Amino acid sequence: MRSFNAKSLLCLSLTVGLALSTYAQKPTLKDAFKDHFYIGAAINEGQISGKSKDGALLIEQFNSITPENCMKWERIHPKANEYKFAMTDSFVALGQINKMFIIGHCMVWHSQVPRWVFQDSLGKPVTREVLLQRMHDHIITVMGRYKGRVNGYDVVNEALNEDGTMRKSRWTQIIGDDFIEKAFEYAKEADPNAELYYNDYNIEQPAKCQGAIKIIKNLQAKGIKITGVGIQGHYHMDIPSLKEIDESIAEFTKLGLKVMFTELDINVLPRPEELKGADVSQNFELKKNQNPYPESLPDSVQQKLADRYADFFKIFLKYKSVSRVTFWGVEDGQSWLNGWPIRGRTNYPLVFDRKLQPKPAFYSIIKTVGK
Repeated sequence: MRSFNAKSLLCLSLTVGLALSTYAQKPTLKDAFKDHFYIGAAINEGQISGKSKDGALLIEQFNSITPENCMKWERIHPKANEYKFAMTDSFVALGQINKMFIIGHCMVWHSQVPRWVFQDSLGKPVTREVLLQRMHDHIITVMGRYKGRVNGYDVVNEALNEDGTMRKSRWTQIIGDDFIEKAFEYAKEADPNAELYYNDYNIEQPAKCQGAIKIIKNLQAKGIKITGVGIQGHYHMDIPSLKEIDESIAEFTKLGLKVMFTELDINVLPRPEELKGADVSQNFELKKNQNPYPESLPDSVQQKLADRYADFFKIFLKYKSVSRVTFWGVEDGQSWLNGWPIRGRTNYPLVFDRKLQPKPAFYSIIKTVGK
């Protein structure tokens, strides 16, 4: 894939800027919430390289970006002695050129990690010392490359089970629960000025919220830097409750942390009864009644989605601790929910449709400002 350096991205940005007149009459999310929090989007490689159709919309509407995949271990560090920085270089350059708040996602996660990270030359599990060294070298190399340019990092992602206990990932099995402490220590060493976050899904749920609080308090008690907590926000039309979201923000705010909604979307389709959280390893068979809107979303559902988004943003605006709200995608066609947890469905979870037009949810969000 062709890589883009800062100069070529500047040309792209200027070209995109000329296209913004298309949207000149539309309000923007980033301007509406400029006195409250950053409005972000997760972007893929097509958007980073300028090959997607929504480049103008991205730059017009959002002032923060998160990489969907290019900074994950399997993409940026696929082999022990190989780093692939081209796409992430372009991602960072895109953010800098457009004066965006840039997020690094993510340093330590149980998923999308190459097997070699946890194995020796014989395929056996490495020792605690070896895995700590590999974690250290990875964080120092990646974060060191972007020191002073990436504003904040999801240092540890999804370390908890639904009941708030520690997930038995390879990190936990080989290193122990203190892998989280080490990751945050290494992250501060790599870039002392970057914001450092713990990021997870369903941590507005009481049990998992308490698990996240335990992680955070442990770091704070040991003097280990943590700036904020990321509540992913992969929501449904009926769950979680607004009360749970509100109370979880309040709990994290009490710890003196910034609070971010880092992967916001709302699944409008039926969910399998067996579905638990947002674990990407879950997949279910496609059944006809689970893809009810293959062509378009009915107006009645559009309005329910708009109301749901408005209710969320009213809560976000209550708290000065909320520093960023990032959508997991720019427009509906990009969303991972078209293929997860059931492949082949048509979903409508974001506030811009597949034609890059604002949905009723976009306007309902804008109207929450000042209320």
